[in-house]
Amino acid sequence: DANGAGPGAAGGYSLPGSRPGAAGGPGGPTGGPAMGTMPVSAPQHDEAAAYPQSWPGPEMHDGGPTGQMPVVDPLPRPTQVRPAPEPVPVPPPPGPAMPASGSGSGSGSPSAPAASASSAPAKKKKGRNKLVLVGGGLVALVGIAYGAGLLLNHSDVPKGTTVLGVDISGSREEAAAKLESAFGERAGAPIPLKVGDKTVELKPEKAGLSLDSQATVRGAAGSDYNPVTVIGSLLGQERAAEAVIPVDEEKLQVALQELAGSAGTASEGTIKFEPNKAVAVPGKAGTSLDVKGSMSLVKDAFKTIVETGKAPAVELPVANREPTVDQAELDRAMREFATPAMSGNAVVKAGAKSIAFGPGKSLPKILSMTAVDGKLVQKYDLEALKELYGNTFDGILIQRGNGEKTAVTPQDVAGALGKALLGKTPAERTVTIDTNPS
Repeated sequence: DANGAGPGAAGGYSLPGSRPGAAGGPGGPTGGPAMGTMPVSAPQHDEAAAYPQSWPGPEMHDGGPTGQMPVVDPLPRPTQVRPAPEPVPVPPPPGPAMPASGSGSGSGSPSAPAASASSAPAKKKKGRNKLVLVGGGLVALVGIAYGAGLLLNHSDVPKGTTVLGVDISGSREEAAAKLESAFGERAGAPIPLKVGDKTVELKPEKAGLSLDSQATVRGAAGSDYNPVTVIGSLLGQERAAEAVIPVDEEKLQVALQELAGSAGTASEGTIKFEPNKAVAVPGKAGTSLDVKGSMSLVKDAFKTIVETGKAPAVELPVANREPTVDQAELDRAMREFATPAMSGNAVVKAGAKSIAFGPGKSLPKILSMTAVDGKLVQKYDLEALKELYGNTFDGILIQRGNGEKTAVTPQDVAGALGKALLGKTPAERTVTIDTNPS
């Protein structure tokens, strides 16, 4: 054609603008189409240059030439691909350092520090195992000792139990016997007291003070399952129990009031019983024993005697005091009790047996009167009464309210005597003890 393009020799074709013999092109006939001198490279992204929209020559339109060629991409457009993100470097896990290339032995074994580090946990684990074994052995030893303690400590009062330093372990009977042996004499010893410039003694039994051995044993008896106590008993450890020392507050107060009448300068109005007569004695003001302030001191003195076997005379407080029994009360007591009581014999019977108490010898030993809240009341010396009737009522039993039958007591005789003393005739002055009260 006009551009020189057309069929070449031997049916060959040349691209437009190429000529035979040109540099980079075939100089003669070829076995295929000549590709010219276009370099082989990646297509450019400039669409206007890489993909021309016109072509010199006829263009087909609806099947006929129009002078324009349809737009056809000779090559597919490259797909725009985003670059993949670079991988984030991950540090290697900590571990034994490997020797550098060419250093150390050819086997690549870990270095000495790595071997030392790996042996540390093994040593620590071995130490823990030893501690576990030692702890288990100690627990087993304690268990064996506890079991042995329970086997050897099966008595009523556990081994090693003491009261005031005296071992009372054993059966209840043995414990009570040990208490009586160690403290019986002490608990009955008179309590030395000092009132003003006078030194007097007070009998514990009369003052309502005692050591209750049975109650002490009951408190000390019973197994103690505390492991410390059980194992300690095997090692000779003591288990201290409290001594039970009951106090009859009423008896103690009466005893101190009587003591106040004989100690100090003040005296209370009273009635004295002499052979065949009763005598009224008016009271007088002065200093006397402070009964309420003395009660706690007497209790402490008794406890000290039980614990140690002796105690110095306790100085009791004194106070100024006016007599509480006036003349009117003296007259009443003489009229209603003292004069009738000393008017003749008083007879007490029980079953087929009886005994008479006369005003010449017996009654003055038995009778007295004491002040209580400004009033005089009769009092009986039970020890003197028991001594006087002796074995008169032996073998006679009294049916008690609980169903038991027991022997006649001084309290039974005193109750009957008090009724007989108020009688006016011999028949009224004879009273029989009821042996079967309903």
